[in-house]
Amino acid sequence: MIGPAEIFTFLFVMLGPLKLLGPFVQRTRGLDDAMVRHIAFWAFAIATAGIVVGSLVGRAMLARWHVSIPALQITGGVVFFLVALRQVLEQYEPVHAPAPEPLPPTAFAAASRLVFPAVLTPYGIAAVVALLAASTEPTRILTILGLVLVVMVLNLVAMSFARRILVGGVVMALQVVGAVLAVLQVALSVQIILGALRSLGILGA
Repeated sequence: MIGPAEIFTFLFVMLGPLKLLGPFVQRTRGLDDAMVRHIAFWAFAIATAGIVVGSLVGRAMLARWHVSIPALQITGGVVFFLVALRQVLEQYEPVHAPAPEPLPPTAFAAASRLVFPAVLTPYGIAAVVALLAASTEPTRILTILGLVLVVMVLNLVAMSFARRILVGGVVMALQVVGAVLAVLQVALSVQIILGALRSLGILGA
């Protein structure tokens, strides 16, 4: 059982705003500030509803399908590993990203395009489901959902002020932080898989 601080750290890394700022600014380029704020709000609302409802449904389905928590941890860890490894390797590849498709004209439709997987990552959802599935006390469940809400609020703030955040030296600083986090995320994904294998008794303590 991990404490609230560790849970927040996991959620911040997997669902937080650091991975979101760059893609959000790129996809909303050319839109006015009012439209960007509307898209940010709807992305926050859709993502929050999606992660809360999805994780609770996933928690119930784990029991119904007899899927163990270690199996879910391994699945989430593998996806997390592949995504994090791609982020590390992309730093050594030439930049030739195609222009993103234009977003739909309405804020709700545009936000729907941005939520998955920019805001809600598959491994982040898996982490929340695993945390809820391993919790039996209502207080702990509410704590986890409360921390998820905090991270979603941080995402809302980041999206709303992304253009003001990504200026000058902040871009370089975030690139450095992103490079460090990418390597740490690879290590964290491996640690998640190892922890699940220990839970299954495949590896020793």
